[in-house]
Amino acid sequence: MPSHQQRISLALQQRLPSTRDGSAAKLNEAMHYATLNGGKRLRAMLVYAAGDAFDADPDALDSAACAVEMIHAYSLVHDDMPMMDDDDLRRGKPTCHKAYDEATALLVGDALQSLAFECLCDNNLPAAQQIAMVKCLANASGAMGMAGGQAIDLASVGKQLNQSELEAMHLLKTGALIKSSVALGVYCSSKYTTANLKHLDDYAMAIGLAFQVQDDVLDVIADTATLGKQQGADIARNKPTYPALMGLEAAQKKAQSLVADALAALDNIENQCLALRALATFVVQRNF
Repeated sequence: MPSHQQRISLALQQRLPSTRDGSAAKLNEAMHYATLNGGKRLRAMLVYAAGDAFDADPDALDSAACAVEMIHAYSLVHDDMPMMDDDDLRRGKPTCHKAYDEATALLVGDALQSLAFECLCDNNLPAAQQIAMVKCLANASGAMGMAGGQAIDLASVGKQLNQSELEAMHLLKTGALIKSSVALGVYCSSKYTTANLKHLDDYAMAIGLAFQVQDDVLDVIADTATLGKQQGADIARNKPTYPALMGLEAAQKKAQSLVADALAALDNIENQCLALRALATFVVQRNF
């Protein structure tokens, strides 16, 4: 999968606005800073992995992968701002509003969100598939997806959530965009069935939760240098997390169980889905 990471980096560079545009050079430079400053590229790799399993159009996959990475980058820029989580570090570097300023960071998020949908439509797929993809990403990004989950997260600071409430929040905040990444990869193909999509949704739901559980675990056991962001930040903000709710060991077992569920969902698909299987394992083995 390193090849997919290189592929998405090149595709993003080609689609981001030129930093030599004098009329908006600062904004464009900040968009590059926020989007190209490292990261796991998990969502983009899910697009490629799902698409490759169904012989999807490579150019369409590039466009879809860029779209989800831009949505993810915009969400991180806004999430780091003082009115949200007020973070100083992201991926080992100053957050966008620290490297530039708050107004620029706000505009970076706005511009990346718009550019994501422009990229998503930059393909030669049939109109029905393009419409399905736009609807998929819009739903995953909005009030019924990522933004809604972030709102619940902010409202939950200092509160006690039960496991069902915590999972419901993260299925929106983290899981919705991960789920849409898998679906978008498949939509770039014509060789899938409704049953395939159902099993892939089950896979994506499981690894979306596993990803968040592992994030919560790493916030406890990893250090700031490894994480690229402040260790213990969730504890300091009194946010509800899986280790706080279940205990550290139980949370680690929960992540492993979710990955097993994801792999079981793939067993229902005739395609081997080797890259999707590898990504599921990566979710719980990562240390950043």
